[in-house]
This record gives sequence, structure tokens and C-alpha cells, in this order.
Amino acid sequence: MNGEYMKAIFILNPKAGKGTGHARLKADIEKAAKELCLDTGIYYTKAVGDAEAFAKLACKEAEANGEEVRLFACGGDGTVNEVLNGMIGFECASLGIVPMGTGNDFVRNFTEAGDFKDIRAQLEGNTEKCDVIRYSGILSGESKTRYCINMFNIGFDCNVVDLTAKLKEYPLIKGSFAYLAAVAGILIKKKGANLRVKVDGEVLSEGPILLTSVANGGYCGGGVNSSPVASTKDGLMDVNIIYNISRTNFVKKFPYYSKGTHMNLPDIDDFLCFRQCKEVEITPLDGTMRLCTDGEIEDAGQVTMQIVPEAVNVVIPKA
Repeated sequence: MNGEYMKAIFILNPKAGKGTGHARLKADIEKAAKELCLDTGIYYTKAVGDAEAFAKLACKEAEANGEEVRLFACGGDGTVNEVLNGMIGFECASLGIVPMGTGNDFVRNFTEAGDFKDIRAQLEGNTEKCDVIRYSGILSGESKTRYCINMFNIGFDCNVVDLTAKLKEYPLIKGSFAYLAAVAGILIKKKGANLRVKVDGEVLSEGPILLTSVANGGYCGGGVNSSPVASTKDGLMDVNIIYNISRTNFVKKFPYYSKGTHMNLPDIDDFLCFRQCKEVEITPLDGTMRLCTDGEIEDAGQVTMQIVPEAVNVVIPKA
């Protein structure tokens, strides 16, 4: 889908970025559309799940009309996830991303792209095929199959994301400071997870661990490069399991983990198990687990994850 397209729709989460910047975004969209003589629209989401429902309707309409449509998720990684789940399976659709949230981790994978906040660059950009992860299991009490575009986190990372979101509700606690404060708070409790992790049929871990992540992209937590060799187009998931190491050891290793240089540490095998794979099965040994999917958290039972190569067209802003 690198040629002409018929329509661009910007799906805007009004709560993203604490509700700021929306008027400027609207003006930028209208200006770029006029300059390029393109058909664009803006849809403001009304509740959780609305972005997904609208994206699906927009794709069905485009498909029925024989059109191509670019759906731009304007918000954080959660908004991107909703739009992805609404458009998955529609060849007529491409996923655009205008980062307005606090994490915005998925776009960090495209280091050679133009500015994702430049609307004209977005509208003039090409698309590239990206992998996604299909996951199935008991999610929020129901049997479901859904899709993840960036990363799953369970244990320490998930608990940090949960606490970070709560801390950001306070007016003086923002961005990276909120994340670091959450890391300190969760580390004091040393709250991890009790899991069986099976990768391509092999049990890699069974019992208490500090964390595990299953990654398509390399970043989480607003820029933590936890999976530095991950690629959105290699047909593989990157699994990291950090053992139940001591607080002191984790504090020493965390700066490397955050910068993505931990893979080069000489004692890496003592604290981390890493695999690339096509299927992962995670079973909570305590009945349920907190599962963080593209930055959004829910309770889950056993979950099976499978890589789906080249499943979605992603808009890459013109450099």
C-alpha cells in the first residue's frame, strides 16, 4: 500500500496527553489535507473500546467501497492497540500513529522514520509490513483472541506500569520521574510473578520470577529498551525472563536493562533467560496474572501467543 489512497481518518483519544494539544492537531490535519488535496476526517473516541469499534466500521466501509484507508491512532500505545484490533484482517487499511500519550513505545522502533507528529509527513509517508502477536486465553474473565503490536509484560514490569499510571495522576509527578518512582516502589516489595513459561514447546521457567516479557518491538515503559534485538519484521517474538534475583543485583543491572546494553554483560546467563521464538504459552501458577499488553493491564489466565508475520501495514512518516 505504497501508492495512492483514498482517505485518512484520525482517531483521537480526548484523554491522551492529559487532554492537551488537540486543537493544534486538528489545525495541522486541516492544513495538511488542504495542501495535499486529501480527504481526511477526525473521530473523537468516547470510551474504552470505542477506537476499536470505530476502526472496524471504517474498514468495512472502505472495503465495501473498494477504497484504501489510513487510520491514524492519536493517543498512547493503548489507543494504537485498539485501532490495530479493529483493523486487523482488512487489506484495505493501514495503521498510522500520532503519538500523544505518555509511553509512545511502538514508534521508537522506527529510528529512520520522519517525525510521527508531523501530519504532512504522515500523509505523504509510505507503509511497511509489520508483524503482530496474536494471543488467546482467558482475558478479564472471558475466552478471547486478540492482537498485540509491541509487547507483553508480566511481573515486575507490569506492576511498574500499573503504579506509574497511578502516580501520573498526581500533578507534580510526570514522565520518566513517575516511572523511576514506580520502579523504586515495586522493588521495595519485590513483586514479581509465579509462572510456567513454555517457548516453542520447551518449558524455560516454572516458579517465581521477577518478570517476563514477550516482545515484537524493543521498548516499554516510555523508552526502556528491554528487548534490544527485537524487530517488528523478523517473524519472531523475543522472550525475556529475569530470574528472582536479589534487590541489590537488580539495582546494579537495571541501568543496563533500561539502555538495552544488558545483553552484553558477562554474567547475563545468571539473571536472564532469552529466546526468540514463534509461540509462547504462559500459565499463572497462582490461578491468574496481571498481563500488560501494549501498556494496558488486565487479569488473565493461561495465555498462548503466536507471531503473525507481516500482518499489518504501518504508515512510516516521510523523512
